[in-house]
Amino acid sequence: MSFVQTALQMRGIRGAITAAGNTPNEISVATDRLLREMVRANELHVENIAAAFFTTTDDLTAEFPAVACRTLGWQLVALLCASEIAVPGSLRSCIRVLLLVNTMKEQAAIRHVYLDGAATLRPDLAADQR
Repeated sequence: MSFVQTALQMRGIRGAITAAGNTPNEISVATDRLLREMVRANELHVENIAAAFFTTTDDLTAEFPAVACRTLGWQLVALLCASEIAVPGSLRSCIRVLLLVNTMKEQAAIRHVYLDGAATLRPDLAADQR
C-alpha cells in the first residue's frame, strides 16, 4: 500500500567516519565533515534535527564529537556521546552518529553517510559517496 506523505515524519540517519588521530582537533574536524555531508546529502535544516547520538571507539578520548555540533550552530539540538562496544577486530578511530530528524522524505530517500575508513562498515551505502 502506498500513500502520499503530507506531514513531517521522524527518520533516523546513520553516519560514520574515521578520525586521523586522537586529538581534539582531529575528532572535531572529522565530526564536522561527517555532519556537513549528512546535512548536504539529506537537505537538512538544523531546526528539523531533533537529536544526535554519537559513539566513538575507545581509542578516541580527546574530545566529545558533540563539540563540533555547537560550532555548526546546533545550539538547540539534543546531543549525546557514548563509547562504542569494543568488539575484537572492529574498526578503530571511528566516530558513529545517529541523527533523528523531522522530514517529509520517505525512508527510502534517506541517504546514510559513511566516509573514509568507515566506508568499510557499509560499502553498499558508501559506494555513491566516493
